[in-house]
Amino acid sequence: MKLTIIATLLLVICGFSPIGRAMLLPLEQRFPPWHVTDVAPTGVVVLGGVIDSVISGERGTAELTASADRLTAVASLARDYPNMRIVFSGGLGQLFPQEEPEATWAIRVLESFGIAKNRITVEDQSRDTAENARYTKVRTNPQPGERWLLITSAAHMPRAVGTFRQASFDVEAYPVDWRTGGRNDLQRLSLTASDGLAAVDQAVREWIGLIVYFTVGRTSELLPGPARSH
Repeated sequence: MKLTIIATLLLVICGFSPIGRAMLLPLEQRFPPWHVTDVAPTGVVVLGGVIDSVISGERGTAELTASADRLTAVASLARDYPNMRIVFSGGLGQLFPQEEPEATWAIRVLESFGIAKNRITVEDQSRDTAENARYTKVRTNPQPGERWLLITSAAHMPRAVGTFRQASFDVEAYPVDWRTGGRNDLQRLSLTASDGLAAVDQAVREWIGLIVYFTVGRTSELLPGPARSH
């Protein structure tokens, strides 16, 4: 009985309190929004996690996830920088994949935005963020002096940038898909338990990912941040 009461209280606290957003905030605040400069980017790398390959395969149409901002951000960049290369990095995270890689569906979505297929490069073998970095570097062969953007969810950006640095692929953070609005969120209760629990789930996954990646040497910092200027 006591365990049931404790478990119920924990679910209520995690579901309705701002604890999930408090855990996400330092991750999402780590990299500021990308700002336009006079130097056009050479290319942009978009990380997967935006399309549910299983449902897409069953329904025959690209089914976007809650992280779809990663793809939609490309549309305006492609328009503003017509010579910019576009790379989508995302395979299948399943142990025994039976569906088409996420990148296959991503091409269709990007083409629906009016982006020519010959501008798009896909990396469809990666199963995690570290492989995103390693395999994308092989596919793009970045050169010194080139300027590459990296698009992923704001909470995921520290781990993503850390792995690209470890792969010696210099990228600029272009965070999207924010789940917090700032410090004021720490004073706001969730309207539904599912919202709060989703925030806790995402935050725990990212913090554990950061710890594991740092421990096994996939990143050189526990919480990667913007590069220090010299």
